[in-house]
Amino acid sequence: MKEPLRILFICQEIFPYLAEETPIRKLNRMLPEVCQANGFETRTFMPKFGEINERRNQLHEVIRLSGMNIIIDDTDHPLLLKVASIQAARIQIYFIDNDDYFRRRRGLMDEKGKEYHDNDERTIFFARSVIETVKKLRWTPDIIYCSGWMSALAPLYLKKAYADTPFFADSKIVFSIDDDSFRTPFGLTFADKVMMDGISKEDIEPIVGRKAGYNELMKLGVDYSDAVVLSAPSVNSVVKKHAGKRGIPMMPYKGDNAEDYLNFFHQLLGE
Repeated sequence: MKEPLRILFICQEIFPYLAEETPIRKLNRMLPEVCQANGFETRTFMPKFGEINERRNQLHEVIRLSGMNIIIDDTDHPLLLKVASIQAARIQIYFIDNDDYFRRRRGLMDEKGKEYHDNDERTIFFARSVIETVKKLRWTPDIIYCSGWMSALAPLYLKKAYADTPFFADSKIVFSIDDDSFRTPFGLTFADKVMMDGISKEDIEPIVGRKAGYNELMKLGVDYSDAVVLSAPSVNSVVKKHAGKRGIPMMPYKGDNAEDYLNFFHQLLGE
């Protein structure tokens, strides 16, 4: 009997865990459910932002998957892995948590609307933590779907730092571009923080020695992806143009029609 196809969802935001019901949050909630209902096996990850109420959403820690240390800028950062279920959809959501990066703080900006100074490290921690957790689960995805700029480093790490890892060797990476953004560029040391075994300065040349804004981060995500989907009617024109120049498959905006996403995934897998 043929094993089901597997899709890993790496999502910055998912409804209802973040209360405002935005189109992207709804899409990231719907896609895993629809894929699973159509025979895919799924795993879905998002950051455990501080405003997510653990008791109300019935989050609990997965002890066997917690305890790893993610080293960023020569400092160890412990990973806490939590999980909750959306009963109506019969899907589980895994939450990447850390006391300093997520638990004690809101989403991407503080109560005054100021973006956190270490959003660069939070982005690195999130991407690497998801990959390390999936390795520990010994779960090999056929498709890796990345949504939101906090997932933008995952394609780079998967294609370079984890290039020799058999779990991801044949995975197709799909990078979602939406209408989200951020104002404060990451600092001059961002490239140094991104570095790890398997990644050279040439691999991240566009951000070496310079500040990295939204455009630079998203273009880096596009560069190491196998396909792109436009998940909003109006997206950043610079990033969209860059994706077009890559010549990789691109799905135009289709609203929240899950059937179009399913067809796109199957086409990528040559089915």
